[in-house]
Formats: sequence, C-alpha cells, structure tokens
Amino acid sequence: MKRNLGHSLLIIAVLQCFTFSSAAEEMLRVHYNERPPYLETVAPGIAVGLTATPATRAFQNTGIPHLWVKTPSKRQMEILKQNRGKDCLVGWFKKPEREVFAKYTRAIYQDKPTIAIALANNRKTNSLKSIKNFFANQNLKLLVKSGYSYGKFIDSLIDTLNPKRQTVTTENANMLQMIMAARADYMFASEEEADGMIETVGLSKNDFKYIHFTDTPAGNKRYILCSMKVENRIIEKLNTWIKHNVNISD
Repeated sequence: MKRNLGHSLLIIAVLQCFTFSSAAEEMLRVHYNERPPYLETVAPGIAVGLTATPATRAFQNTGIPHLWVKTPSKRQMEILKQNRGKDCLVGWFKKPEREVFAKYTRAIYQDKPTIAIALANNRKTNSLKSIKNFFANQNLKLLVKSGYSYGKFIDSLIDTLNPKRQTVTTENANMLQMIMAARADYMFASEEEADGMIETVGLSKNDFKYIHFTDTPAGNKRYILCSMKVENRIIEKLNTWIKHNVNISD
C-alpha cells in the first residue's frame, strides 16, 4: 500500500512540476529527515508517513508547489530562524519560543502518549512507574536531543526537576545505539516509531523494553511549521484543507 501511495503522490508531484515550472521561485522547500513511520522516502522527492502523507496531500490539494528536501533535524530549525526563503518543516511540536520565528498550521497528526525505551536488562527502571519518579532518581541518566521538544508536559518537568541527563545532537536512531551501549539508561520516543527505529539500526526488540508511564497526558500534536517569508495566505489555504480533511481537534 505504501508503494501505491508513493506512486500516486509521485505522479501528482511530476504534474505539479510542469504546472509550476514558470513559478519556481515561489516553490516551498519542505525539509525532512528520515524518521519512519512519520517520514520515509519512497521515491526521489517523495516522502510518505504519518506526518508526511497528510502534509503532502495538503500541499497538493491546495495547489501549493513544493519540493521535499532532506535536511538534518538540527539544521531545519536554524533554517526557519534565518528566514532567508520559503521553507517549511513537517511534524514538529508547538512551542512558544518557536512561534517567534515560525508560522504554524493546524495539527496534522497526534501521537500516542510518549514512552521511554530502556535496555530490557536494566533493573534500575523496574519499580518506577511515573516520569516524575524517573526524574527524581539520580541513578538514572536520561538521553535527550539538543534543541528538541518532547512536548510541553515533559519539557516543563525537565526544566523544573532537572533530571540527570546527557544531551546529544545526533538523530534518534543513533541515540538508541547509545542506549544499547549503556551510555544512558533511557530515552523518550513516540510509541509509533519505537519498533521501526529498533529495526532501522539492526537491533532486536527483545533487547529493549518500552516503559508506559502512569502520568503522561494525551499524545503531542504535530504540525507544519513555515518560515516567516511564507505568506499568510499559504498558511490559511493549508489550514482550510487540514480542517476539513484531518480529524484532529486543534
């Protein structure tokens, strides 16, 4: 089904390239990094997934010319801050500090509640049930990505409880390998991507355990973010389509 969907999106994208070739300077650059099941390349310039597919359909069905560009996640936010062109990102969380330099659409996806991933044989995590318990235990080291948001609830707890942690700039798959090497005890992930992330790095799910917390709220919502150079009319067109085609309250 993924192959058929990618093929259909590719045909539409090719037709759009011809339609909008005379207005190439107006084309939006949509930045993404490989992150199954949210974002996954199926053909040159075509990404599908839980956030990629609704984003692509929103751009295509509103007639907005766009080009998917592979960009490391750390670099993506810097591009929006620099505001040098018409750039958008797909599947990021909403944070007040980001709204200073980015325009948000309506939500295009909502996660399941956040989980933690730890080694299956890590006994230090066995008796702990809540995120607050994890953060209070100074024998546990949390692995976090620099500049990354884990949603308002977890971000605020990190700020207030200051858990023992290691901050890195690498992608989630490499962070998982660090957990495997026991360089940290646990990391946060969405339940949707956990299995695929383990498979991507060639590890076994049996080596890990998923920790479902007792105090996590509903899953975080994910959005399309655009630079300030993207006109409000573009955001409004995307929002209108999303409102009528994506079943997420916002």
